[in-house]
Amino acid sequence: MKIALVCPASLPATQFGGIMFLCVDIAKESSKQGHETIIFTTDLDFANNPKTFNKKLPRIETFEKFKINRTHTWFSFNLFFINPGIYFQIKKFHPDVIHSIGARSFQTLMAAFVSKKTKIPLIISDQGGLTTHPDLKNSGIIKNFLYSIQKPMIKFIVNQATKISVANEYEKKIFETFCDSTKINIIRNGIDLEIQNHPIDNFKKKYDIKNSFILFLGRFHTVKGIDILLKSIQLIKNHSEFVDVQLVIMGVDFGFQSKMIRMIEELKISDKVIVIKNPPREDVLAAYKESEFLVLPSRWELSPLTPLEGFAFKKTVISTKSHGIPYTINHGENGLLVESENYKELAESIIHLLENKQKCVEFGLNGFNLVQNECNSKTMCEKTLDLYKKIINR
Repeated sequence: MKIALVCPASLPATQFGGIMFLCVDIAKESSKQGHETIIFTTDLDFANNPKTFNKKLPRIETFEKFKINRTHTWFSFNLFFINPGIYFQIKKFHPDVIHSIGARSFQTLMAAFVSKKTKIPLIISDQGGLTTHPDLKNSGIIKNFLYSIQKPMIKFIVNQATKISVANEYEKKIFETFCDSTKINIIRNGIDLEIQNHPIDNFKKKYDIKNSFILFLGRFHTVKGIDILLKSIQLIKNHSEFVDVQLVIMGVDFGFQSKMIRMIEELKISDKVIVIKNPPREDVLAAYKESEFLVLPSRWELSPLTPLEGFAFKKTVISTKSHGIPYTINHGENGLLVESENYKELAESIIHLLENKQKCVEFGLNGFNLVQNECNSKTMCEKTLDLYKKIINR
């Protein structure tokens, strides 16, 4: 089977997030099984920000048994990257199936055009919050206008799609406002379990961290709830359970970094917070392993991968009850969920886990079992390949 995977970003832009990792993981697993797989994408390299495009990246590059085909981005607005050459590259490949991840992207639009022109089956996945992401409601006039004119594009893409692959029931309900439910398949997101075998350096030594630490990993963006987390740290900074504990914040700036740094200073918690900007992937994995647990107080998530990666290292997670998060984190089983915006409840939950080490371990083991048995890239890819085959053989 010839598989065309389409995505706004791919390697080496690991800091782009879940969309990229899901696409790469499907490519890895499908190519291992003998399928000719190519990721069609932009030349984003994410050196320091989400707008760094690099013409020096190879146009075609082989990773393990799959290939990445990059075309240059002419210009971008926010995370909408314009690279018209991708249309011709997908068409030239003559795939048996096209699977595009990121429904609002220019790349998915091009994939839909190719599908319509060539009659090749198209599968789409979103991962970006088709209608529920806060940016769709809380942006300025220009962004709101651009989002509004995307509506016909999204309708065209959904209509053109043969099938829609979603991560959970929450996302399925979103797509049911655009199409019949029979068009939608639920395939849970999974992470690459090989991260458990990655060589791990001494993270605490590298960053001169003297104490145990809890970990936030994610984009520096208001949607991630970092401001809520910082307020909770101020509340507990003098608590006896937090005296020898610090908060490590790791991520890439998506517009909130300057305000975050100011907040840390204004709340007088600089001695309790360590900020690591643009961390390499190996440091992220090391941070998972050496942390006590993860704290991810997001205002919105669709189907987050970061908790699953934490689970792979037997670390539990504190997050919120917002949107798709409860479909990944089960309160009282593999983590704790608090009300969004409630920094007092978040602070209490942090102390609760610090006081109850055994419960922390039990939650982490339950999360570990979840990724071992279900939410891993091998299982995800097997179900995805079955979907491809059904569509092709139909």
